[in-house]
Amino acid sequence: MLIEARQLATKRMVDEAEELGADAVVGLRYGSSQVMDGAAEVLAYGTAVKIVGKK
Repeated sequence: MLIEARQLATKRMVDEAEELGADAVVGLRYGSSQVMDGAAEVLAYGTAVKIVGKK
């Protein structure tokens, strides 16, 4: 389940970056924490960037 949660968090991050018009996401990091017994949250974050001067 954690692998699936990580994939979903990554997809959401990439989708948001695409909506912003980004060309890439750099500095990607993952975090997780236990929110209660048997439950955890997974975070994916990075910086959406637009390449300037792209031809």
